[in-house]
Amino acid sequence: MKVTQIRKPARVLVIDVGGTNVKMLATGQKEPRKYPSGPTMTAPKMVQIVKQATRDWDYDRISLGYPGPIINGRPLREPHNLGAGWMGFDFRKAFGCPVKVINDASMQALGSYKGGSMLFLGLGTGLGSAMIVEGVLEPMELAHLLYKKEKTYEDYLGLRGLERLGKKKWRQHVAKITKKLMTALEADYIVLGGGNAKKLKELPEGTRLGSNDNAFLGGFRLWETDVKPAPRKLT
Repeated sequence: MKVTQIRKPARVLVIDVGGTNVKMLATGQKEPRKYPSGPTMTAPKMVQIVKQATRDWDYDRISLGYPGPIINGRPLREPHNLGAGWMGFDFRKAFGCPVKVINDASMQALGSYKGGSMLFLGLGTGLGSAMIVEGVLEPMELAHLLYKKEKTYEDYLGLRGLERLGKKKWRQHVAKITKKLMTALEADYIVLGGGNAKKLKELPEGTRLGSNDNAFLGGFRLWETDVKPAPRKLT
């Protein structure tokens, strides 16, 4: 008699590394846990904190959202708002289980996607961006492109811009930039996520409000979804 092995469902721990907090949620858990991050948060310190914070959770694989570009599953450069030591760090060895590393905006975009051509903009400490076109995920780095007055999109839409401009002018630039990018990239719709998206009084035309919780959904989907990353190479 042939015995068929039953495959156990994945138990995923999603880690969303941001410039303000490191947030965690595992399969079967209802409430995320978080720990303050900032410029002293190195990769080894993050691992230590996550292990301690999730010691009573069961998981056998990890999705890690990283605030910067990813090449071949590894950070391409050190993050702007965190400590050093992320490039070349062996996350699988440190955690002792398989780890998929993805740009944090891409992870939230994956959780926000509802078909078609979607641009995601994360209005947080910085400005995250990603695009999904017919199921193909393309991480983007729009944040550091020049926008006006020798300043970048992130200088206007990130936290620095919000504090410098005030809410009223910041909202006006959100509307102008979303319209500009929607036309240039031929997006069907734009999802505005990140912690500061809730500060918008009205949503610009063609946009819908995302949720930080979608980052967790994207992390779970990363192990089961049909969405594929676009081919990328280091130049």
